[in-house]
Amino acid sequence: MGGGVFSVLRGGVLVLSFVLIAVGRVPWLRMNRTGFAFVGATLVVVTGLLPLEEALSAIDMRTIVLLLSMMIVSSNLTYAGFFDLVADWVILRGKSPLRLLALLMMCTAILSAFFVNDTVCVVITPFVLLLTERYGLPAVPYLIGLAVSANIGSAMTLVGNPQNMYIGAVSGIPFGRFFLRMVGPSLLSLAFAYGVVVLVYRKEFREVRWESPQGHVKRLRIYRPLLYKCYASMALLVILLMVGTSIVYAAMVAASVLLITRRIHPEKIFTQVDFSILTFFGGLFVLTKGVEATGILAALRGVETLLSLKGWVLAPLAAVLSNLVSNVPAVMLLSPMVERMSSETGWLVLSLASTYAGNLTLLGSVANLIVAERARSAGVLLTFMEYLKVGIPVTVVSLSVGTAWLFIR
Repeated sequence: MGGGVFSVLRGGVLVLSFVLIAVGRVPWLRMNRTGFAFVGATLVVVTGLLPLEEALSAIDMRTIVLLLSMMIVSSNLTYAGFFDLVADWVILRGKSPLRLLALLMMCTAILSAFFVNDTVCVVITPFVLLLTERYGLPAVPYLIGLAVSANIGSAMTLVGNPQNMYIGAVSGIPFGRFFLRMVGPSLLSLAFAYGVVVLVYRKEFREVRWESPQGHVKRLRIYRPLLYKCYASMALLVILLMVGTSIVYAAMVAASVLLITRRIHPEKIFTQVDFSILTFFGGLFVLTKGVEATGILAALRGVETLLSLKGWVLAPLAAVLSNLVSNVPAVMLLSPMVERMSSETGWLVLSLASTYAGNLTLLGSVANLIVAERARSAGVLLTFMEYLKVGIPVTVVSLSVGTAWLFIR
C-alpha cells in the first residue's frame, strides 16, 4: 500500500509541475516557470522517482551548451549595436506603411532564424514603438507583425529558438539540411502572415498619413570593433556548419572567439545571458526523465504506432500540447516518440508545429509576451483578443501548409 501511495505522490508531483509550468504563475507565490521546473525536478529526486545521479545525467549538456553559446553571440551583437543598425535600416527604407511592415517582418524573420527570436523581440520592439509614435502609425499591426514573424522565422534553423536547439542537439540533423527543408514553408507562412495583418488592419492602414523618415529615428551607438569581430565570428560559425561540424561545437567556437577580448568587461556580456532559461531547461530534462520513469510513455505505444503509420498526426498533437504546457516541454515530452520514427521528417514536423503553435495566442510564446509587455510599458495595449484575430488564421494555415510541405517534399 505504501508503494501505491508513493506512486500517486510521484505522479502528482509530475502533473502539478507541468500544470504550474503551463499556467506560469500562482497569485500568492512569486515564482515563474523556471522556479516551478527547478522545484519540480527537486521533488522528482526527493520522492525517489529518480536517483540524484540519474536525474543529473538526464540533463542534456549539448542543449545547455548550445543555448549558452548562442546567447553569448546574441549578447555581443546586442552590445555592438547590430540589431539597432538593422532596425534603423528597415525604418529608413520604409517608403510606405505597408512596405515598412513588409521590411519589418522580413528582417525580423531572418534575424530570428539566426539570433533567437526572444532576443530579436527584446531589441526590435522599442524601435517599433518609437517609430509608430513619432510618425502616427497604428502600433498594434506592427507589433503583431513583429511577434508572428519572429516565431515563423525562428523555425527556419536549429538556432532560431530554444526548442529547435534541443532538437538540433538530440537529433543530429545537419544545420544545412534542416534549413533547406524548413525555409520553404517558413517563407510561405511569412507571406501569408503579412497578408493577414494587412487584411485585418486594412482600415487602419488606409487612414494613415505617411511621411517617410528623413533621418535616424534615434541616435545609434555602434561599437564597430566588436561589430566586425561579431561578423568574423558568425562567418566562422557558418564555415564550421558548412563543413559538417556539430552545431554545438560550432556555436562553442563562435562564442569563445567573442569572449577573447581586452576591452569589454565580461559582466556586460553575461548580464544579457538569460540563465533562467538554462535553469528552466535543466529542470525540464529531469521532469521529462521522470515521466519516462513512471512508464507513462511506454504505455502510449498506440500513439507511437499511430505516429509511425500516420506521421501527420504529430503536427496537431504537438501544436495542442505546445499550447497546453508551452513549446519546450511539449517537444521534450514528444521527443522519445519521435526518436523511434523511421524518418527525420518527424523532427522537422515537431519543430515546425511547436514553433508555429506559438502564433495561436498571445500567451503562445515568450516572444509574444515580450512584445506585449514592452508595448504595455510604453502605454500601448496589445490584448489577447486583438492578437487572436491574426493568430488563429496564421497558425491554422501555416501549420497545414508547412506540414503538407514537409511530408510531400
